[in-house]
Amino acid sequence: MTARVVLLGTGTGLPDPDRAYTHLVWDGPGGPFLVDVGGESYRRMLAAGIDPQRLTGVLLTHSHCDHINGLPALLFSLRLGGRTEPLPIYSLPATIELTTAFLAAAGLEDWATPVIWQPVTPGEPLQLRDGLVITTAITAHSRPCLALRFAAPNVPAVCYSSDTEPCPTVVDLATGAQILIHEATTAEPFAGHTTPRQAGAVAAAAGVRRLILVHFSPRWTMPVDQALAEIAAGGFHGDAAVGVDLQELTLLPER
Repeated sequence: MTARVVLLGTGTGLPDPDRAYTHLVWDGPGGPFLVDVGGESYRRMLAAGIDPQRLTGVLLTHSHCDHINGLPALLFSLRLGGRTEPLPIYSLPATIELTTAFLAAAGLEDWATPVIWQPVTPGEPLQLRDGLVITTAITAHSRPCLALRFAAPNVPAVCYSSDTEPCPTVVDLATGAQILIHEATTAEPFAGHTTPRQAGAVAAAAGVRRLILVHFSPRWTMPVDQALAEIAAGGFHGDAAVGVDLQELTLLPER
């Protein structure tokens, strides 16, 4: 069985013309399952051939606005599209508290699909439908933030760092995954974020086959060619790339 992750957006908190806020969707067993809601998520899922009305859940990694700002519009669009089934949204309690206040301020009233809030305990696997398991870990960021790992029967695992500086919890979570999707926001080490060279070191330590950089800007971080050279300088010599919006990452069974 194959599955894919679609990068709905790959930019930083300061978007580029061709890079929206970083968020992604798991399209495999137990899905489609959305990670963060970076704005225009409904339209971008349609562009990826995914019916947003079929969403089985959303996980919010943290409460910075570039990761939650599209949630009111998503719930509004789902309701206009006819969805009355509640949407499970998983996150840390602190993120849920801020996000519920944000939704209340949006004044959607009855024009929103209802939500079932699901508090997440880091390290405690989420056992979802069709054998999908999502495992989370706390990252090193300026707000409480979750990295996550998707695993499903007969499908290789994929890990997403979310926003973080290099940290052992992400290395542990990514170990043995086929793909690591890792942020690379800054050119030089910076608290709460990662450079392309540091992301390469994380990927090498975790032993993944493929590294994809997100939360990246060719304008504000560094040119793509330089980022790829920096990944290699960090010690990762596997398949590496800088992600682009609406890119599909296919998870193929190991041979």
